[in-house]
Amino acid sequence: MRDLADQITWVAVADGEKALVFVNDDTPENPILNVISKDKLDNPPTREQAANRRGRFNDPGAGGAQRSAVDDTDWHEFEKERFAKDFAETLNKAALKNAFDHLILFAPPQALGRLRKEFHKETDGKLLFTVDNDLTNHPVEDIEKHLASAFEAENKQAPLV
Repeated sequence: MRDLADQITWVAVADGEKALVFVNDDTPENPILNVISKDKLDNPPTREQAANRRGRFNDPGAGGAQRSAVDDTDWHEFEKERFAKDFAETLNKAALKNAFDHLILFAPPQALGRLRKEFHKETDGKLLFTVDNDLTNHPVEDIEKHLASAFEAENKQAPLV
């Protein structure tokens, strides 16, 4: 691990369709974020992605006279899950290469859950904290303010050693 002064903190801001990764070039109390990567998913609504209408089948328990509907796959949600998996894999690879020492993650609850379940133990070990907040469409200055206040709130909760 790098010396304390040389440690690298990444800040990831994600939702189900957009992900930004920043490096913090100053302290968490006074962040200066610079973009490392941007990724955006082109994910039209399911109605524009589905090829067919919902399926139907004969219900054998009703003598074949009754038909039941089968829900179609929600392709929009499927793509969000795939996007989260791919983004988590990007962070996992970076963590395994020691590209960063600490990770802070901002995402709405559903995206947080999707990402956390895909994190490698190495990535999870570098995760300082997560914040349940969707900041993907906010300017960098707002993200820096949210990071500073989240870090302050996190330090108030953590006991000093």
